[in-house]
Amino acid sequence: MSASEKAKAQIEQAAGRAVRRVAHAMGKETMAAKGAALEARGKGRASKEKGKDRFR
Repeated sequence: MSASEKAKAQIEQAAGRAVRRVAHAMGKETMAAKGAALEARGKGRASKEKGKDRFR
């Protein structure tokens, strides 16, 4: 996994997790869903890069 893509994946996961938790605590379910989507995008990016590394 390239270092920059790995960093992007970690940042997206952390940011999404933070947004989701804060929004859920404040009762803003729409924003919580956006945070969950950002977290999922980070997980998807990490999975993609790991898959690419397996075939190299």
